[in-house]
Amino acid sequence: QVQLVESGGGLVQAGGSLRLSCAASGRAFSMYHMGWFRQAPGKEREFVAALRWSGGDTYNEDTVKGRFTISRDNAKTTVYLQMNSLKPEDTAVYYCAARVRAGFVLVNTPTGYEYWGQGTQVTVSS
Repeated sequence: QVQLVESGGGLVQAGGSLRLSCAASGRAFSMYHMGWFRQAPGKEREFVAALRWSGGDTYNEDTVKGRFTISRDNAKTTVYLQMNSLKPEDTAVYYCAARVRAGFVLVNTPTGYEYWGQGTQVTVSS
């Protein structure tokens, strides 16, 4: 089992920044990838970014590329999502996810991840 706890969400004005954190515990050593997804009201869960614990990352190029950065702290088993130049359309609940199945290719679909955090609300006002 892997437990994930997100933090760092909140209300910010358009153009502002937030940094989300996702702390992993339990069998965190078994994780291969970690990802961030988001879900706005009435919409499907959307891929934001993911990283491979051994190195490498990928982003949703249509929506966040160039504005968001995913990173990790190996010592703390924590993943971060730095969000800059926020837009009202970034408003959503942001979820952290972990994949423990082996695989090199980074996965950008929710079904590729086995463990999920409870989510943290990000609201961007115009």
